[in-house]
Amino acid sequence: MTKNSNKILLVDDESAFCELCALWLRQAGFQVVTAGDSQQAYALYEQHKKDAPFDLIIHDLALPPTFKPEDGLLQLQKYPNVPIIVLTGHDDQALALRAMELGAWDFIAKPVDPEFLKVIVERAVEKSRLLNQVKTLENQLLARQDSQDNLGLIGSSPSIQAQRELIIRIAPTQVAVFIQGPSGTGKEIIATALHQLSERSDKPFVSVHCGAIPAELLESELFGYKKGAFTGADSDRKGLLAMAHTGSLFLDEIGEMPLPMQVKLLRVLQEGSYYPVGSRELETIDIRLISATNRDLPRAIQAGEFRDDLYYRIKGLTLSTTALKDRAEDLPLLLHFFLKKYNEQHQLSLTIEPSVIDWFCQTKWPGNVRELKNTLDSAAAISLGQQITLQEIQLIRNEVPMNKAGDLTGVNQEAGLHMSLEQQVSELEKKLITQAMLSNDNNKTHSAQALGITRQGLINKINRYELQF
Repeated sequence: MTKNSNKILLVDDESAFCELCALWLRQAGFQVVTAGDSQQAYALYEQHKKDAPFDLIIHDLALPPTFKPEDGLLQLQKYPNVPIIVLTGHDDQALALRAMELGAWDFIAKPVDPEFLKVIVERAVEKSRLLNQVKTLENQLLARQDSQDNLGLIGSSPSIQAQRELIIRIAPTQVAVFIQGPSGTGKEIIATALHQLSERSDKPFVSVHCGAIPAELLESELFGYKKGAFTGADSDRKGLLAMAHTGSLFLDEIGEMPLPMQVKLLRVLQEGSYYPVGSRELETIDIRLISATNRDLPRAIQAGEFRDDLYYRIKGLTLSTTALKDRAEDLPLLLHFFLKKYNEQHQLSLTIEPSVIDWFCQTKWPGNVRELKNTLDSAAAISLGQQITLQEIQLIRNEVPMNKAGDLTGVNQEAGLHMSLEQQVSELEKKLITQAMLSNDNNKTHSAQALGITRQGLINKINRYELQF
């Protein structure tokens, strides 16, 4: 049969069996490399990882020096992003199922049937190929989305595509833009894109969060003040309006602006001029106004909390953002985009376990994209391996089931009830470090690689927890 490019690492201590399986696989057209123990297997994995990585690993659980299947389970985490098929004896099928829970793709019971082996391997390789193809397409899409064409808006849903089109059309105009939508949906990103695509892109972009500045300070912050205007005004100070002159002014959460300030802002927008606090000299400004809020301003007007004349002045052209629940198809792209940024920032190569992506897609996000990003960043920050798993999600959400507390933290159920989240994370770190060191014969370099941290970082943790390694 014609040889193909799929390369398999076969790990089994029975040399005759290993060579026989390798022969069957080669006859089926695969390239096969064999190893007799876990240490040799990992060395081969590292040797081939850079130039020609393995497409599949077939791994026995009972290997020297301990021949304990439980120790074999610990080896599986050393091969992230590579599908693993577990070899097992008839009485080891419970362990094989446990291996699949830990990420193995399938298992084959001994004695092995050559045709069954071929079917299982071909299915695993094809599934791996399709997943890699999807990942490549996602990366290509992310690359396009990471360019200037995407305007900072990540996603391919109809609502995001419509937003991009509208931004491109209105950015070159001078019309005021009002951005309406829930918190965490990227209103400031849209405002920034409008400025960058406008004729004022080389001028200042000044962002003001109207709800973050106390009402009594908002006027002096916007208009500036003259020396002696009030107690503490020891010198002249330029206001945010003056700083935005000839550029764009973004008034975020304008719905939180106090009514007295709304009157003064309306005059500025109508006349293009204002008096700094404590000054009798009129100053003029030329700005492109962009405002945003998560409030229903027509309802606020009815309640007497927002001026209708200011509303009609700022609304100009309204652009609505979409809640994350209404563009769920963008969720995987957002996750990969934010993880890519996290990896670049921290010089890591973390991936996301498929079950974690499913969890993100099934979870409600009232805080929208902002909450989604913060949750992913938190999970990445406490991840000890090279892949974000459901354990990290359960820890940061404080959702670890009590009947599994012992499995996750290494402490018993009763003790877990009295432990803080930080203590549980520490216990989990100690357990994973211990497992990594034992599975790598106390080799700190290999253990650090398995955990996805630096060797010095591992040494620091060992010293902090006073572990005996």
